[in-house]
Amino acid sequence: MQIIPAIAERQTALTEIRRDFHAHPELAFEETRTAARVARLLAGWGVEVHEGIGGTGVVGVLRAGRSERVIGLRADMDALPITEANTFEHSSRTSGCMHACGHDGHTTMLLGAAEYLAATRQFDGTVVFVFQPAEEGRGGASAMIADGFFERFPVQSIYGMHNWPGMAFGRFGITPGPVMAGTDRFDINVERHGGHAAMPHLTVDPVVAGAALVGALQTISARNTDPLDAAVVSVTCFSAGDTYNVIPARAMLSGTTRALRPEVREATWERMHAICAGVGSAYGVGIVLKRMDGYPPTVNTPHEAGLCREVASALVGAEHVDWGLRPSMGAEDFSHFLEHRPGCYVWLGNGPGEGGCTLHNPHYDFNDANLLLGASYWARLTEHLLAPA
Repeated sequence: MQIIPAIAERQTALTEIRRDFHAHPELAFEETRTAARVARLLAGWGVEVHEGIGGTGVVGVLRAGRSERVIGLRADMDALPITEANTFEHSSRTSGCMHACGHDGHTTMLLGAAEYLAATRQFDGTVVFVFQPAEEGRGGASAMIADGFFERFPVQSIYGMHNWPGMAFGRFGITPGPVMAGTDRFDINVERHGGHAAMPHLTVDPVVAGAALVGALQTISARNTDPLDAAVVSVTCFSAGDTYNVIPARAMLSGTTRALRPEVREATWERMHAICAGVGSAYGVGIVLKRMDGYPPTVNTPHEAGLCREVASALVGAEHVDWGLRPSMGAEDFSHFLEHRPGCYVWLGNGPGEGGCTLHNPHYDFNDANLLLGASYWARLTEHLLAPA
């Protein structure tokens, strides 16, 4: 493993920074303390700092040489509304909030690279360090873009990284093409008129219609989607009634849809509307489907993915880079950046770690050994992409 020596010397300092972030987690668009420390550290290293981008986002700009090439490196800063179950010294001090996805580590790895690059400047061009708020379902990337990110910081390509529990420490996962799914949420209101449970023939039961709807929606993946594509429709909430002997007048269903390709994402919604209309007609109920747009699929451009593969292979050896790893049906709002510019989003093995092999787990903790590897990756990627001519 080819850790940059100057970064290796910062193990203690980077660990302190990461654990401080972990102990003081902040939810989406509330990352004021985190953003302030990020800005303070960047400024202290001589990086040009821009605060308040997209709310609480921070952007650092570092230039060297005369090249007009500009790249972006992105880390997310927000935590989750989860009560931490860990008892170590750096566990969350904020009730009901914790870094259960490793964003504390992502922020620290990018800071480690920024410090090194600011000191060495062994590149020709401009690197833009993007510290994004609100990745966890609140659309921080969209907020930064709406705030003029690409106009103010004209990056030509952009790169992201996420730790991956269950993948061995010292491994990278890189996939050209779709790497994470697009996801949307839905609410379905099923309504007619209820009545006494002993006289169902005098009612139009929305519970029965809702139950039929749950089953019918599963045919989208099973019978309407090419088996070689991926689509998921999950009904995760079903609420109706509040007592034993009354058929309610309304049932509410909620859930998510996921797909790896934009065409499949839209086709799923077309089928959902058709199924709701059909079930409504068959059962004599009114059905209203509401869509809440989420994140589009995260799609790596092949050329940029290949460049990331070269850098990762130089760091850990080609045998430790999982090329063409199967995509995840999870979602990531880095996808919004990739809709505007080419780039690549890679996975960094976190090992089994605390809490086993799951993110969003109350026992989860970022693997501090990755601070050096992740920072070295960002630094070498910058030097590779912006190598002097």
